[in-house]
Amino acid sequence: MQIIKDAQQARAFRAACTRAGQKLGFVPTMGALHEAHLALAKQSQRDNEATLVSIFVNPTQFNNPEDLEKYPRRVESDLEGLEKAGVDAVYLPSVDDIYGQQVESEPLDLAGLDRGMEGTYRPGHFPGVATVIKRFFEILQPDRAYFGEKDYQQLRVVQHVTQQHQLGVEVIGCETVRTAQGLAMSSRNYRLSKQGWQDALIIPRALEWARQNHALHAPPRLKEGVKNFFTESPLNLEYVEIADAETMRPLQHWTAVAHARIFLAAFCEGVRLIDNQKLF
Repeated sequence: MQIIKDAQQARAFRAACTRAGQKLGFVPTMGALHEAHLALAKQSQRDNEATLVSIFVNPTQFNNPEDLEKYPRRVESDLEGLEKAGVDAVYLPSVDDIYGQQVESEPLDLAGLDRGMEGTYRPGHFPGVATVIKRFFEILQPDRAYFGEKDYQQLRVVQHVTQQHQLGVEVIGCETVRTAQGLAMSSRNYRLSKQGWQDALIIPRALEWARQNHALHAPPRLKEGVKNFFTESPLNLEYVEIADAETMRPLQHWTAVAHARIFLAAFCEGVRLIDNQKLF
């Protein structure tokens, strides 16, 4: 497994793949890897002759400096896991390598996909995500890139920016990987106690209830039903929203909607967890 430290080495790796006639799959991560990340890498390995994973804690997508500081960093164990998984290369850029002297987001048009939900509660998050992914795509020029649907709003933002700037990358969303009990895999889960893991299971239970009952209720009533799950829970529900899966616009009714998803965020032991579920 090749360890790549800067953009020059990354471009050289991409050029070598091109000369060998290899399609390159890319999995961007912020480290603290778990089964969901490895599932993305495995999907890339199935689709492409070469797979590169990046580990970079992107400062511009954190609106809370404390959250950035607390984000788990486990590079040595991450590298061990990726080598066992048979990944071809890992890109470990510095902040300077990605941003140079100006560590700030580009003024990108996100077509309103960043409004509401995470865009409301994490101001600046999506411009930061869009900027770093655009930079990665420009450096690596991968054929395909893989993102988990747990961060579905982020996936839609990345798909839009990729198309808008004609970056030539196929952006592939992969189904959320969950524990046997249904909790979405997340690097933030490392910060939960054993009791916290149990308490957090209210999230997938509420979302599954919504999936099973959406045909019986209009979106506002379905949201109220989900909120009821949290009335006696130790979790603090931050938001629940039902949105068009393409435009990310909140829904008041199901008329003329092809695909809808329900989204929520909640705090468990002070750790912010997000999840979503396809309704139809």
